[in-house]
Amino acid sequence: MRSTGFRRTFVALSVCSSLALAATACGSGDDGSASGKTRITVNCEPPRSAKVDRGFFEQDVASFEKQHPDIDVVAHDAFPCQDPKTFDAKLAGGQMEDVFYTYFTDARHVVDIRQAADLTPYIKELKSYDSIQKQLRDIYTVDGKIYGVPRTGYSMGLIYNRKLFEKAGLDPDRPPTTWDEVRADAKKIAALGDGTVGYADYSAQNQGGWHFTAELYSQGGDVVSPDGKKATIDTPEGHAVLRNLHDMRWSDNSMGSKQLLVINDVQQMMGSGRLGMYLSAPDNIPILVKEKGGDYKDLALGPMPGGKGTLIGGDGYMFNKHDTPAQIRAGLQWLDHMFLTPGTGFLGDYARARKANAPVGLPEPRLFTGAADARDQQVKKANANVPVENYQAFLDGNHSLRLKIEPPDAQQVYSVLDSAVSAVLTKKDADIDQLLKDASGKIDGILARG
Repeated sequence: MRSTGFRRTFVALSVCSSLALAATACGSGDDGSASGKTRITVNCEPPRSAKVDRGFFEQDVASFEKQHPDIDVVAHDAFPCQDPKTFDAKLAGGQMEDVFYTYFTDARHVVDIRQAADLTPYIKELKSYDSIQKQLRDIYTVDGKIYGVPRTGYSMGLIYNRKLFEKAGLDPDRPPTTWDEVRADAKKIAALGDGTVGYADYSAQNQGGWHFTAELYSQGGDVVSPDGKKATIDTPEGHAVLRNLHDMRWSDNSMGSKQLLVINDVQQMMGSGRLGMYLSAPDNIPILVKEKGGDYKDLALGPMPGGKGTLIGGDGYMFNKHDTPAQIRAGLQWLDHMFLTPGTGFLGDYARARKANAPVGLPEPRLFTGAADARDQQVKKANANVPVENYQAFLDGNHSLRLKIEPPDAQQVYSVLDSAVSAVLTKKDADIDQLLKDASGKIDGILARG
């Protein structure tokens, strides 16, 4: 699933409608030169409807071209950045941009179908590459070769309501870090009454399977085997996930009676002040404030409970297999300028974002390590307009967790797992052993076909 919010949702795919346009607008089949310049097409420019972000993007492209007069950047916009319905067709039809946006989960697929340029011989020319978190770089590394560059990354944590924690006699500066503590705190919050729910979870539209995966990772488990051929959910860790949800729902009555919830339902509950906790990435927080009636001072973020892992997501850029060496070098320079220089660029110019009244100070995306990370965090904190202290527990607790991306065939797998999650939340006598056994067989079938 994709987390929503923080400008990474703005996008830009431009599908060419003829061979002539494919050659001139998409740029994936020419030599990348025009009037002595190296020309690159790029996507994921914010749409015109996103005026502020569109303006920032255009400013940054213009400043890049001024600094690199030998490079022409042609940006394409649309929504979303990558449309799964057209993505493979664009690749196969030679219509993909020279430098194109991908979700983390796309990387292996693009390499497998041989549509990605090998960046390994050129990667040292990307000044920022070694400062990017290794676990994120590795997502775009296949069989020792580098095929892409991360742009953003997020990890799951626990959003909670500080006001409800205080009312329930809990310390809002010490969020739960284990699932036993989540259960105990949820029970105290639900005991406040008046329709208050201690903990909520998704269980429909594949979102229940998404959160099952996150909770399984937090317990140290995996959805599929390392070779991607067998389900690995019928395990003690998988049983613990469903048992915990079942007991919170039926024994503790801390999850409320209304189930089959999706993200919008839960966000509405949190924004209205009726929910104590739910799992999410930091980018949910501005949505809760701007769209759901929440208040930044009441919303805090803790680490992923369980302490053994967290689900991550994010995006990056890959390069068209038809790119010339000059286009690859130009594209790497563009990425450095736009996204990968701490404290500057489209995602890192925090002073500019603050002036535009965008939220500054959320703990993620957090792309860098070492001195680059320190610089990025310093500039972010100096321009913060949200209560950064509310997210310190998340920063302290999540940095050491095992980071794992979504499983292969994620949406099909999530659809299967949805049934197991919804069953334990709607049927008091749900048979957890049988649910996991059945789900394992179905996932095995999906993986065999894939």
